[in-house]
This record gives sequence, structure tokens and C-alpha cells, in this order.
Amino acid sequence: MSLVTYPGFPRIGLKRELKRALESHWHGDAPAEALLETARTLRARHWRLAREAGADVVPCNDFSLYDHVLDTAVLFDAIPERYRPVYAESRLDGYFAMARGHKRGGHDLHALEMTKWFDTNYHYLVPELHAGQRFALVGDKPLAEFREAQALGLRARPVLLGPVSFLLLSKTVDGSDRLALLDALLPAYAELLQQLAAAGADWVQLDEPCLVLDQDAEDHAAYRRAYAALATAGGPKILLASYFGALGDNLALAAGLPVAGLHVDLVRAPQQLDAVLDALPAGRVLSAGVVDGRNVWRSRPDRVLPLLRTAHERLGTDRVWLAPSCSLLHVPIDLEAETALDAARRAGMAFARQKIEELRVYADALAGHAEAEAALQAQQALLDRQAQQPGVRNPAVRARLHELGPQMALRRSAYATRRAAQAEALPLPPLPTTTIGSFPQTDELRKARAAHRGGKLGDAAYEALLEAEVARVVRFQEEIGLDVLVHGEPERNDMVEYFGEQLDGYLFTRLGWVQSYGSRCVKPPVIWGDVARPAPMTVRWARLAQSLTGRPMKGMLTGPVTMLQWSFVRDDLPRETVCRQIALALRDEVHDLEAAGIKVIQIDEPALREGLPLRRTDWPGYLAWAVECFRIAAGGVRDATQIHTHMCYSEFNDIIEAVAAMDADVISIETSRSRMELLDAFVRFRYPNGIGPGVYDIHSPRVPTQQEMLALLRKALRVLQPGQLWINPDCGLKTRGWPEVEAALRAMLACARQLREELATAGAG
Repeated sequence: MSLVTYPGFPRIGLKRELKRALESHWHGDAPAEALLETARTLRARHWRLAREAGADVVPCNDFSLYDHVLDTAVLFDAIPERYRPVYAESRLDGYFAMARGHKRGGHDLHALEMTKWFDTNYHYLVPELHAGQRFALVGDKPLAEFREAQALGLRARPVLLGPVSFLLLSKTVDGSDRLALLDALLPAYAELLQQLAAAGADWVQLDEPCLVLDQDAEDHAAYRRAYAALATAGGPKILLASYFGALGDNLALAAGLPVAGLHVDLVRAPQQLDAVLDALPAGRVLSAGVVDGRNVWRSRPDRVLPLLRTAHERLGTDRVWLAPSCSLLHVPIDLEAETALDAARRAGMAFARQKIEELRVYADALAGHAEAEAALQAQQALLDRQAQQPGVRNPAVRARLHELGPQMALRRSAYATRRAAQAEALPLPPLPTTTIGSFPQTDELRKARAAHRGGKLGDAAYEALLEAEVARVVRFQEEIGLDVLVHGEPERNDMVEYFGEQLDGYLFTRLGWVQSYGSRCVKPPVIWGDVARPAPMTVRWARLAQSLTGRPMKGMLTGPVTMLQWSFVRDDLPRETVCRQIALALRDEVHDLEAAGIKVIQIDEPALREGLPLRRTDWPGYLAWAVECFRIAAGGVRDATQIHTHMCYSEFNDIIEAVAAMDADVISIETSRSRMELLDAFVRFRYPNGIGPGVYDIHSPRVPTQQEMLALLRKALRVLQPGQLWINPDCGLKTRGWPEVEAALRAMLACARQLREELATAGAG
């Protein structure tokens, strides 16, 4: 019978136990021992859950207190020098200093740069390396967690980020060649593999996700050199894991490496199976990723069974392992907790536990178990029935899409004309200041929201509390001198979920949390039917906030691509079709905001680059519809209405033309962690519209000094014209506390005043 396994599991706990333990430790309320005990408890609980669900082998070392790429850097002593004094005092403090920054005990450290993990909404910390970097095995995390699993009587497979992908996902601070460090890194990997083999590990999983990217001859040579060395290290058998797409032109390389098994993604790339089977050497195990590790729908047996039967016929049952397409990190833990979901919808869904259970049923069916075969037939019939349920197809939405023409994606005039109209309608000073949207969500707000949802706080009392918070935020912004204000978003639980709750075609979970980064968790809404907007979503709050001030108030919306990317999306329509549906719904909201007197409207698209296909040949098609969807949402407004957008954790150099094609009047971007490196894109491509490069990192509790922000702004002015530059934080302020926000924003406003004076003096001179 085929073995059932999985590449990785969610870390945070069903009720976000890890989040609470982390934040309690960071706030000084719990010692390190309490945090580490929570981590041990979660690992044991998750392993047992997977075993009960039907897994034959569980992964270990897939757990992390913050991020698995950071874990790899620490494991092999790739710790930048500036963090070593803190790390020497406390390994845990040093670890979190790299993740979050550190400002105490005489140390003042920025966090490492953070960016998206391939095309997911998970963020990883980017290791910093340099020419001559030395590596050493300095930790025992993989070994310790393998022994934990052993002690529980479980068959475990340690998981490591492979050496080549580790280097390719890192950055060199001196511009040197990352892959030139491979020979220095491999002995540390070899030593770890030897330790794992001595402890009894028979397999180890080495993740090389970069194998689904465009790789060149130098990259290929690095894989060959790395795995030739590791094959002779005396370690366990190696399962080489790829995911998120097809191996494509890297298949011959991957199949030819001296490893014992190969994991491939047959959800995103089912068409690669025949080529993989042809290329796989005799005796090699195939780990078939046939259940979607990134979405919440049950698999369709009419798609999965033919793949598995083909693999079985070619390889035999012993050489085919059944697995999800990728780590289950990207889905919630257990659907059984969702007792409030509509039963008919719930029946077609699967979280991490249910995906392992599905794999068990497939394995049993392939072994000839009649009960399992009947269960798969029933699952297929259920999914077929669900496709016909009311709401899956909305005739009005389909008709509107059919009538969609190119004029819907156009503004009325070119940017130069709009800029003149906006200058007259919005008399702003040079270097205008604003924020990205949200202000701190206090404990009082969170408790009130929970009480309201639970029926313990009435509508009128809840609305009054929100109105008071909006007034407070508006007064604060006026008092410190911001130029374009926001209402602070106290009514919003999440920038995607809030809108999804007001749109047709969405459903929501109670405990469907997934990790975004560190302790930051999101609860993605689920798109199951055609998307439409029954009524205005934000107009009431924008109108209220504008009535409280004479300064311009921004209406705040989440853009169509981000609404798509940060949801669990239906799998029966092309993603671009769903995105156009969302864009049309948002367009209605934009026009209603404009009609309500809102002169500045921000349509956030932080996920634009996240959705970029992993292969460059697929970029033009995606960028065409993604840009079109943004333009549909913003299209048709008056020239005097200023459209903003916001993007974070995006590398713009390679898509700057597409960013410009969005034709937003102002774009704000995350730049502080990279120290304005992203502005290099705007050197090569002279972006004509307004730009707000973030001047401080809101994902860290560290409050920057006025001098730091001033240095970043002066760096920006070497690239941008003063008439283009806006001054703002990196992102929304929801996760920060009020004392941090007030200190940072006051310093930001002081920078703006100083630069305005300098520009005025230079102009007068």
C-alpha cells in the first residue's frame, strides 16, 4: 500500500496558541520556558492529529517560532554581526531581534528584510550573507525535534530547506555571488545529516522550491555539486521536494540528482506527471502531491485517481507516496471546529487534518478497499451537486462580465491633466503627508468587536464606540498635522475579511487561521460563488470621518487582486474571472465614495506581485489581467478624484512597467526594511506619478528616530522629484500600539517640516 505523508503542517495551533505565547513572551509576561513549552505541546498535538488522520510518516523541524528560513540561517550560524551581541546574551532574544528588531539594553537594531514566500501570503525573513561567509552547525533544532517525535513513538522525517534554495532566497549585502558560498555551506549540512542518521532517521526531506523557478546553468551546477556532496555524507535517504508549480526545464536536473525520492506538485501542475515518470530513475520514490495544500476545497476524485493509477501502474505501490502538493502551512488546521458553517458548504471543504484523511482514503481505495472506493464516489457526487447550488452562478454578474469593454478600465484623462485638476481640488503642501489606512486596534476595540459578534453588545452601543474611535483618530491626525487623513478603520477586522463579509459569494470561518508572518495570523474568507456588492460597504464611515474635518479624507478599499490572493478562491473558474467580478464590485464602491464627496480614494494592492507566476514566460498574461482589474476598479472617476494604491513587500524592478500601467495617481510602497533599495526600480524607469516610499517599518515595535527617517527621505529625493514625493509609513498601523504610533508619526511630521523648509530655502536661493 502507498505510504501517506505530508511535507509540513500549520504551526500556530487551532486557537492560535503560538501567537498568544509569542506575544505574551514579547510583552514580558511569560518567560522563555513557557513559550518553548507551548511549542513542544503544539508539535506533539499536531503529530498525533496527523497520525490519527492516517499519516504513516510525520515531518519534523517544519515547526518554527517565527520563520523556517530564519531558523535555517541561525542553524548554520549565518547571523549578521550586528545581532551577535544580543544573540550572545540570549539566543532567543537574538533570534527575535533578527525577526522584529531590538531596541533595549544598549542595542538598537533593525529587523532583517522580510518578503513573500514565492507566490503565497506567507512572509519569510531574508538572510543576509557576504563574501567569505563562514557557516557552522551551531544548533540542534532538527535533531531535537526528531527525537521528540521518536519519543512519541512516531515515524518521523526531518525537513530542511535545501542548501541551494537557502542561498538563492538569501541576499548578499556586498553584492557578491550567493552561490559562491555553497562549498562553505555544504559541510554544515553534511554534519547535520550525519547526526540525523546516527539518531535513527531513515529519510530526510530537503526542500528545494527554487526548482520550480527559472534556473540557469550556474544554478544547475550548484544543485549538482550540492547533492553530489550530500549523497556521500553518510546521512539518511534524501527526499528532494519541489512545490508551487512544474519542474519544467529543471526536471532532467531534479530527476538526475543522487537522491532517493522526488516530491512534485500535481495540483498546480498535473500535466507534468508523465514527464516525471519518464525521467524518474529506477528505484526512485515519487511523492505525489495530489491534494491541494494551498486551498480549502476537497479534492475531486475524477482528477486525482487517474493520476495515482498512472503512477501506480508505472512505479508500483511501494514507490508512490501520497501527499499534499506542498506544506499544509497555508491552510487552517481542522474543519471539525467550524460548527457554524453551512453544512452543505462545509461538506465540500477540507483543512489540514481533512486533507490527510483524504489521502488515507485514496491510499485505501488504490489498495482495493471497497469502503474507500465508495467514499470517493460519494465525494465526487457531492462536489458535482454543489456546483449546481444557488449562488454559484449569478446571472446578473455573468451578464455584466460579458458586457465588460476596454473603456471600463480607463480614467477620463491622462495623468498630467488629472494632476492639475487634483492640485486645484486638493490644496496640499509640498511633500504631503498621510498614513496607509489603519490605526491601532486597541484591546477595547477587539473586545467590543468580540462582544458584538457574540450578541453581548448591542448594535447601537457598538456603533457609538466606533464613531467615538473615528473622532479620536481624526482629532489626533489634525493635531499632529497630517495633510491627508484616514478614519482609522476601527470597524474592520481584516482588510480582506471585512469586505468579503459584505459581498455575495463569500463565506467565513471561525477558526480558519493561517500564519502570515511571526505571530501575525489571517483568516482568509472563502469565495464559493459569483461575487457581487449588494450595498455600499465603506461610504458611511468615510462620510462620517470627512464631516469631522476640513482636510481631505481618504476612502480606504482593498483592491481586487489582493481580495483574490488573500482569499481561498473557488476552483471552478479561472482566477482572472473571479478577479474581474471583484473589480466590478469595488468599482461600484469607488463611485459611491466619490458621490459622497470623498476626493482621495486608496485601493490597496499589496498582493499584486505576490500573484505573479513563478515562471517569467507566464508573467505577461497575469500582469495584463491584474492591471486591468485594478483599472476597472478605479476607472471612470473624475479627474479631480485622486486614486492612491499601496504595495508592500514587492520587488518592483522587474514589474515596474506594470505598476506604472495601473495609472494610480499616487503609489505608496514598503521601503524601510530594505533601506530604500526598492527605489532602484524608479531610477531605471522614470515613474511619472506620485510616490510615497515608506519611511519606517511598522512590522517592528521599534520606533525609528527622526534622523533615520530624514536620511531615508533624502535618499528618496536623490531618485524622485520633490513634486512626486509623499511621506508615509510602510503600511497600516493596526498592529502597533498608540505610544509607538504617536512617537513615530510625530517624528515623521517633523521630517516633513524640515525638508519643506530646506526645499523652500533652496528654491529661494
